[in-house]
Amino acid sequence: MSRYTGPVTRISRRLGVMLFSGKGKSKEKAFLKKNYKPGEHGQKRFRSKPSEYSKQLQEKQKARFLFGISEKQSKKYFVMAAKSDKITGAKYLEILETRLDNVLYRAGIGSSRPQARQMASHGLIKLNGKRIKTPSILVKTGDTFEVVESKKGSKLYEENKNDNVKAPKWLKVDLKNLKGEVIAMPQKDDIEQIIEHQLITEFYSK
Repeated sequence: MSRYTGPVTRISRRLGVMLFSGKGKSKEKAFLKKNYKPGEHGQKRFRSKPSEYSKQLQEKQKARFLFGISEKQSKKYFVMAAKSDKITGAKYLEILETRLDNVLYRAGIGSSRPQARQMASHGLIKLNGKRIKTPSILVKTGDTFEVVESKKGSKLYEENKNDNVKAPKWLKVDLKNLKGEVIAMPQKDDIEQIIEHQLITEFYSK
């Protein structure tokens, strides 16, 4: 299954939680206005009691759509997490947090994960001094990232620099100069709280 590129409000309604980020106020209003599943019988289905499998699948899908990853990538990250000595589900989300596109979003360089992913895939970002085009790269402590010099004057970044973004404590960010450093790995309180990672573990452990 490839990465989802369809309407974000519709998928958010299906999963019952806002999965989009950034400046999408119109999307937020649309979600709140129709806070039930899409489709002809959406309001009725939203009130039905989901099965255990349905709840597990929903949490896995939340993670997929929130971070913009494919099912193949999701399975790969879960296998990586299962080999860790940490709680598997929590480690799975930690891995997602350390994707370069997510790091750019968390740092405030990208106003949303899709925008940050596009920046990286278009070669507008340097990682440890080298220009890259792979938004899925997993960063580690000590890695540095920044916008390439020729693009630092872009209106896009000027808008983002004016936003009041508070970077997580595991990132050291110089938003004025559009660069930052990974000073630690994300901890329990740093990962997305809207996802119940234990249900993802149960889903993939079947």
